[in-house]
Amino acid sequence: MTFTNPIIEAGVAGLIALYDQRAVTPVEATQAYLARIERLGGPLNAYTSVDEDGALTAARASAERWAAGEPLSGIDGVPVAIKGNIAVAGMPLHAGIGAHRDRIATEDAACVAALREAGAVILGVLNMHEGAVGATTDNEAFGKAHNPYAPGLTAGGSSGGSGSAVAAGLCAGALGTDTLGSVRIPASFCGVVGHKPTQGLISMDGVVALSWTLDHVGVLARSAQDCAYLLAHAAAVDGDLAESFSQIADLDALRPAPFAAVDLAPFGDIIDPELVKAYDAAIAAARGLGLDIETISLEGYDFNAMMQNGYLIMTAEGAVSLEDDLASGPEGFSVAGRQTFGWGAAQPAASLAKAYRAVGVAVDLVKDHLTPYAALLLPTTPGPAFSFDAGGVAHVADFTALGDFLGMPSCAAPIGVTKAGLPLSIQALAWDDETALGLADLVSNAASPTPTPQAFRG
Repeated sequence: MTFTNPIIEAGVAGLIALYDQRAVTPVEATQAYLARIERLGGPLNAYTSVDEDGALTAARASAERWAAGEPLSGIDGVPVAIKGNIAVAGMPLHAGIGAHRDRIATEDAACVAALREAGAVILGVLNMHEGAVGATTDNEAFGKAHNPYAPGLTAGGSSGGSGSAVAAGLCAGALGTDTLGSVRIPASFCGVVGHKPTQGLISMDGVVALSWTLDHVGVLARSAQDCAYLLAHAAAVDGDLAESFSQIADLDALRPAPFAAVDLAPFGDIIDPELVKAYDAAIAAARGLGLDIETISLEGYDFNAMMQNGYLIMTAEGAVSLEDDLASGPEGFSVAGRQTFGWGAAQPAASLAKAYRAVGVAVDLVKDHLTPYAALLLPTTPGPAFSFDAGGVAHVADFTALGDFLGMPSCAAPIGVTKAGLPLSIQALAWDDETALGLADLVSNAASPTPTPQAFRG
């Protein structure tokens, strides 16, 4: 992605370098992002709240630390934004639910506190799908989060505001949550990098729970390296370890390892032909760099059937997590939201037990398939973003749900665009975060470039 404003173009890693060189101050960077939100943010509806005063106060404190040569960390002064189901002290903790519109967080979630302790500047709270159950962020209470590549198209979900804001240059990076793909789907649709880390690496403390079995906190940014910096500090990795933890695997580290790529032939009825072409080209380009990538089928694993099991688990656990709110103020939920959680609550115990068992069996099966390989490449979504009215969600989480079942890190990265200019994406699912980030980065960079949305380049 290329922006004409050098501050916005810098992203996370670039801002670190600019601060270190004293070429830009955190105050200047924060002012640039706030001005951009004011100028361009309205039509996208990515933010539900912006904390201008708090962000500038944090930026001034960061600028003083950089001037004294005493930054708190490598991301001191970097402006980031937070999904609306992650607590930010003094700001709405709405989780995309109308009933929670005026609920103000009294303290930061653990991951937000970790970012603040590293000196990050919190710009505001982002839009999301109601209750984090959905892939479109078509939110009745807070409005639609639009895709920067085309108004009227979804930014994905449930972290739609996170994907939209990062792609449009309205923050350097963002936090989101991922239960069946809610970080990586918006990354796919918005042409950015979205990383779902190893489950539990980023604490869920202070996050409005959806599914205690499947929830993850993840990061979105415009590069895998930027994601790695955010991951290291949101995970509160201590001291010097944070800098080493921020590194991603490079070509020299990856070249000796065997990798696998999912054969797309069986998915002809659900997968976009332009994605197949881009996927094959990206893998061919990576092989051209010397990577050993074997095409495999995950025999015995039914992607869509397993996603349906995940949906049952997610909505049943969500109905429990939100039980009090649904009972005391059902009118604060949309009709669709009440129906979704009502369906989850109504599922018989035997059906839920079967779903848990199916996921456990599938996890063992897939891990056996992946044992010979360092990572698996597969599409992020079956195709590009679609209209809010298109109803194209049937298979949207088929490929992403696998990473949540396994609890393994999975990084989504862009591999070019369709003829209509909409981003396409691949994900790398690995045994460790460094490999997932590094492989996604290498394959993405080897593929066709993904241009910045025309309306947001300036």
